[in-house]
Amino acid sequence: MRVFITGATGFIGRHLVLRLLREGHSVRAWVRSVSAARSRLGAEVELVDAGGGASALAAAVDGCDAVINLAGEPIIGRWTEDRKRRLVSSRVDLTRDLVAAIRGAERRPSVMLSASAVGFYGDRGSETLDERSAAGDDFLAELCVRWEDAAREVEALDVRLVRLRIGIVLGRDGGALEAMVKPARLGLGGPMGSGEQYIPWIHVDDLVELAVAALGDERYAGAVNGVGPDPVMNKELAATIGQVLGRPSFLRVPAFALKLGLGEAAAALLGGQRALPGVAQENGFAFRFTTLEAALRDLLCDDDAASIERADGAGDAGSDYLKRRKPTYCLRQTVAIDAPLAEVFDFFRRAENLGVMTPSSMVFDIKTPTPIAVEEGTTIDYTIRLGPVPMGWRTNIERWEPGARFVDVQVRGPYRAWWHEHRFAAAGGRTLMEDRVLYAVPFGWLGRLVHRWIVAPMLGRIFAFRRQAIGLRFGVADLADVGRVVPMRDAAPA
Repeated sequence: MRVFITGATGFIGRHLVLRLLREGHSVRAWVRSVSAARSRLGAEVELVDAGGGASALAAAVDGCDAVINLAGEPIIGRWTEDRKRRLVSSRVDLTRDLVAAIRGAERRPSVMLSASAVGFYGDRGSETLDERSAAGDDFLAELCVRWEDAAREVEALDVRLVRLRIGIVLGRDGGALEAMVKPARLGLGGPMGSGEQYIPWIHVDDLVELAVAALGDERYAGAVNGVGPDPVMNKELAATIGQVLGRPSFLRVPAFALKLGLGEAAAALLGGQRALPGVAQENGFAFRFTTLEAALRDLLCDDDAASIERADGAGDAGSDYLKRRKPTYCLRQTVAIDAPLAEVFDFFRRAENLGVMTPSSMVFDIKTPTPIAVEEGTTIDYTIRLGPVPMGWRTNIERWEPGARFVDVQVRGPYRAWWHEHRFAAAGGRTLMEDRVLYAVPFGWLGRLVHRWIVAPMLGRIFAFRRQAIGLRFGVADLADVGRVVPMRDAAPA
C-alpha cells in the first residue's frame, strides 16, 4: 500500500511511519522542510515539500492507496485570537485542502484516516463516553467538530473515512508524558487543579497499532476513539507516575495558577473526558497496555535495558582511537530483531537513518550532504542538542565489515572518547544486534558526578528509545526465545 501522510515528523507521526514501513507499505510524507524531515524520518520515506502548494499536494495524493492526516499546531499554549486562527487553519484548512486534492486525483485513495481528539466531547466530568456521545460546546469541542466536518466531505467521494479521536498519548519522546515526567523525576509532580478530571490515555504503541488496523479493516469507519480501555483521574495519573519513578507526587498545581498562565487554554488541562474505545473493542482490537501502571512501567522503567559499567581497560586491540582516548565506561545493549540480517544491516548502513533512532528532543540534524556512502574512513557531520545546549558532532567510520560489524568514533563532540561498535549475527530468520559503546566524559571528578546523575540516565533513555524505534520498524523478540549473541571479546582482531 502507498500511504500519504501529513504530520509525519510529529510525535505520533514518527512512530506511525516506522510501523507502516514494517508492514511493507511505501510512505510519502508532506513536510515543511525536506532536510529536517530527512533527519527525523530516515532514508526510506519519500518526502514532498509542502511549499509546493495545492498543485504539489494534488500530485502527491494522486495514486496513493491511503491518506493519513495528523497535522495540527500544538494545542497547549495561551489561546490568543491569532493563535486560535492558527489552530483552526492547521487543522480545518489543511483537511479541506487534502479533500480537494483527493477530489481531483485520477486514482483516489480508498481510505482516509484523519486525526481528531477526545476534546470533541468537551469537559464531561465522570460521564462515560463512546463514539456515539454528543459533542461538547467549548472551543476545543467546536474545533474538533469543524475538523471532522471538513474530513467528512471525503465520504462523498466514496472514500472510507476514519475519524480518530485521540486521547492523551503516552510515549518516551514527546507528548504529554514528557512534560509530566520532568518535574516528577525531581519529586515535584502532582495533580492539576482538583485532580478529579478524567484522562483518556493510550500508550503510543497501541495507538499506532490501532491506526494500522483501521487502515486495513473496513469495519473501521466514522468516529473511532483512540484511547485505552482504562481512563483514570488526573490525580491517579500523577500518583502512578510518582509510584513508578519512586518519587513523591503531592505538589498540586492550583487551577488559578494554570488559568493565570494559560488563560482559556487551561481548560484543556482542567477538563477531562471519561472516553472509552467502543469501536476498537467491538472490533476485537487487543490492547497491549490495558492498565496505566503497565504502560508507565514500559515507558519509564527500562532505562537499564542498556547496561553501563566501568570499562576497566576494555578496548579493541586494533583501534588506534582507543589507544589515544582511554574509555572510562562501557555501555552494552542487545536486541533480538524480528527481521533477517540482510534487511537489518541495510537499514543500519544508511547514515540517514541515524535520526530515526534518536529522540526528537536531541534535534538531530545531518550536515554532511546525503546520500552518504558509508565505508571505512567515511566522516559524517551532524548537530545535536543536549538539553538546551546545541553542539556539533563529527563521527568517523573506523571499521566497516558489511553484514557483520561496524564501528563509529566521535572525532569532535561532547565526549572525551566515544567508540561505538555495532555487531550483527543471524539467528534463523532473525537478527541479534549488540551495541557496545566505550566512552569517557570530560572534566575529571566533576564529570564523574555529572555522569552518574545526568549522563548515564540520559544514555539509558536514549538507548531505550532506540530499541523502541527498532521494534516499531522491524519488531523485536524476547532474547530468551532467540538466544543471546556470543559476548564480544574486549580485544577483537586487528
